[in-house]
Amino acid sequence: MRTAAPRRLLQHYGPAALLALLTLAVWETVARLGLVPPFILPAPSAICKALLEERRLLFGVHLPATLLEVLTGFALSVVCGSLLGIAMHLFSPLAKALYPLLIISQTVPLIALSPLFIMWFGYTLWSKVAVVFLTAFFPVVIGTYDGLSKNTDAYRDLLLTYGANRWQILGKVGVPLALPSFFSGLKLSAVYCVIGATIGEWLGGSQGLGYFSRRMAGNLQSAKMFAAVVLLSVLGILLFLAVAALEKIILKKRGRYS
Repeated sequence: MRTAAPRRLLQHYGPAALLALLTLAVWETVARLGLVPPFILPAPSAICKALLEERRLLFGVHLPATLLEVLTGFALSVVCGSLLGIAMHLFSPLAKALYPLLIISQTVPLIALSPLFIMWFGYTLWSKVAVVFLTAFFPVVIGTYDGLSKNTDAYRDLLLTYGANRWQILGKVGVPLALPSFFSGLKLSAVYCVIGATIGEWLGGSQGLGYFSRRMAGNLQSAKMFAAVVLLSVLGILLFLAVAALEKIILKKRGRYS
């Protein structure tokens, strides 16, 4: 039993890990041979060195600022998105009115809206949170609404014969069956939050990993810029894994995971 888990991990993630190591080896070789100028593509070893050199600034100032923006925007998007998805499910006229508008809202480039948020909220936390919220809101709404809209007629009819009301049917049938779709939207939202925070910091910030990477790019210090990008990527991966772990725990209790 103890050896089964490592073997399963190796089967699932071994090919991806091998490809990543091969890519890093080729990247390091190309950079060390000088085939690409270092200000365009620094070596992975140079990026690691930059992470160590700037660790106090990156981990002490910019990472906490980005993390606060991401978590605040993510929390707001989960609460508001879930409530709106449930409301759209319960009231079909609301769904018919809002669903097309939600789709249209995703065609507007967020980079064009960021200056507007700066005008409204100034160079504060909330201008970045607004970008994060708009980035992460859509997957939660759609995941919740689509999950609740699954065909549950057989279960509903059974509960109706026992005298269940609309809210009891929602709690006993709708929500449990909607959880896989809801968590799929949540995992997308967790990754999009990092993208939204980076966009907000690029266009109007004085702290955060996005701000740091923009400043380093302007100074042609690409190794330090890549160091910030690596931290942003790791942050997105950790948030995704956290949501996936929560999904597994909740669904396992309901017998959806073996």
